[in-house]
Amino acid sequence: MNKKKDIKDYLEKEFNIDPTIIDFVESIEGEILDSLEALDLMGELHQYRVIKAMQKAGLSDRHFAVATGYGYDDIGREIIEKIYADVFGAEDALVRPHISSGTHAISLALYGVLRPGDHLLAISGSPYDTIRTVIGLGGKSQGEGTLKDFGVSYGQIELLENGGFDECAILKAMTPKTKMIYLQRSTGYSWRKALTMDAIKKIILKIRLVNKDVIIFVDNCYGEFLDSVEPVAIGADLMAGSLIKNPGGGLAPTGGYVAGRSDLVHLAACRLAAPGVARETGATLGINRTFLQGLFLAPTIVAQALKSAVLLAACYKKLGYAVCPDAMDYRSDIIQSVRLGTPEGVKVFCKAIQEAAPVDSRVTPEPWAMPGYDDPIIMAAGAFIQGSSIELSADAPMREPYIVYFQGGLTHYHGKLGLILSLQRLLEKDMIQL
Repeated sequence: MNKKKDIKDYLEKEFNIDPTIIDFVESIEGEILDSLEALDLMGELHQYRVIKAMQKAGLSDRHFAVATGYGYDDIGREIIEKIYADVFGAEDALVRPHISSGTHAISLALYGVLRPGDHLLAISGSPYDTIRTVIGLGGKSQGEGTLKDFGVSYGQIELLENGGFDECAILKAMTPKTKMIYLQRSTGYSWRKALTMDAIKKIILKIRLVNKDVIIFVDNCYGEFLDSVEPVAIGADLMAGSLIKNPGGGLAPTGGYVAGRSDLVHLAACRLAAPGVARETGATLGINRTFLQGLFLAPTIVAQALKSAVLLAACYKKLGYAVCPDAMDYRSDIIQSVRLGTPEGVKVFCKAIQEAAPVDSRVTPEPWAMPGYDDPIIMAAGAFIQGSSIELSADAPMREPYIVYFQGGLTHYHGKLGLILSLQRLLEKDMIQL
C-alpha cells in the first residue's frame, strides 16, 4: 500500500487541502531530513537523562499518593523536586502546582531575591511583556506591588545587532547595588534568536570577573531540553519556567519551577508560601504522577515540536518570508517567528492554526487586550491544557512589523497539519504563490 498517497488523499478529502501544498511541504521535508533526525537524537539523550534521574531518586508508586491539607511530608512532591534538580544540573528545585505560570515562577525568583535599594539589570534587551509589568515599566501597574513600588531600580542593556551581548555596556552599567543580572533565553515578542548556551556561559564568565557575587538569573521558558545542559549547569545561579511549556510534556495541567542554588530556591519558596514556612507546605492533591509522567515524556515532545518549527521555517523561507531562526540555525527555544508583514496575514495564520486543533477547532481567534500586555494579542491555542504552549499554538502582538510566533505540537504530525492549513488559507487569500 502507498501510505503517502493515502495521507495525501485524506488531506485533500477531509481538510480540503490543495495537492500542490502537500507536495510542496513534502518536498521541503525531504530536503531537511538530516536536521530533523538530529533533533530526535537530542531528544533521545534527554530521555535517558530523565530516566536515570528517576532511577537515582528511587521513584516508586508510593510517591504517587495523594497529599492534602498542609501537605507536610509530601514524599511525592519532594522526589519531584529532587528529580528536577538532577535533570537540570541544579543544587535544588522548587516544582509546584501552586505556581500558575512562567511569569509567576519568574516573579517568585525576583521578589524572593531582590530587596529595596537593589538594582536589577536586564542584559538581553526588554523582558517579555508580562515581566515588564512585574518590574513596573510603563506605569500601568503602579501601586500594585511591582518591583519599582518596592524600591528596586532597573536598568536594561540591548543586545547587539548580531544578537550578541554588549559586553562593554553591561560591565559599565553594573554598580555596587546591582544585585541581579536578568537574561531572557527565549525570543519573547522580539525578532532575535534565542540565547545560546555558549553565549550565556561566556557572558557569565565575563560578569564573574567583575563581580563574583552578583546573582545571575535566566528566564528559561521555552528552552528546556534544547541543549545538552541548562543555564544553571553552566554558571547561572537561578532559573525559572512553566510546566505547561516544555518540561510538563503536555500532561502537566498547571505549575512552574524555580531551580538553581539552594539558598536562592529557598528564598523563592518563602515568597510562594511565607517566610518560616517556605517549601514545607503545599499539598499536591495527587498531581505528582501527572507531573512525573509529563517530565518523562518531555524530551520526546520537545523534539516533536522542534521538528515542526524547523519544517515551518524552511517552508516559509522558501516562499520569501523572513523567518527567525532559520531552518538550519542552532535553536535554544521552541519558538519559530515569521514576519508576515500585515495584520491580515497574522490573523489568517492564527485562524489556520486554530483550525488544526483537536479542541475548539471551530473557534475564531481575535486580537484582545490580554492582562499584562501593551498591545492587543491574538492567540490560537486549541489545547487540552488551557494556555499550554508546548501544545500547538501561535500568537502575535498586533503591532508592526506583524510577526507571528509559532510553537509547540505534541506530535510532529499535528504541527505539520498546522503548517499545511496555514499555507492553504494564505493561498486562498492570494497571500502566497506556489
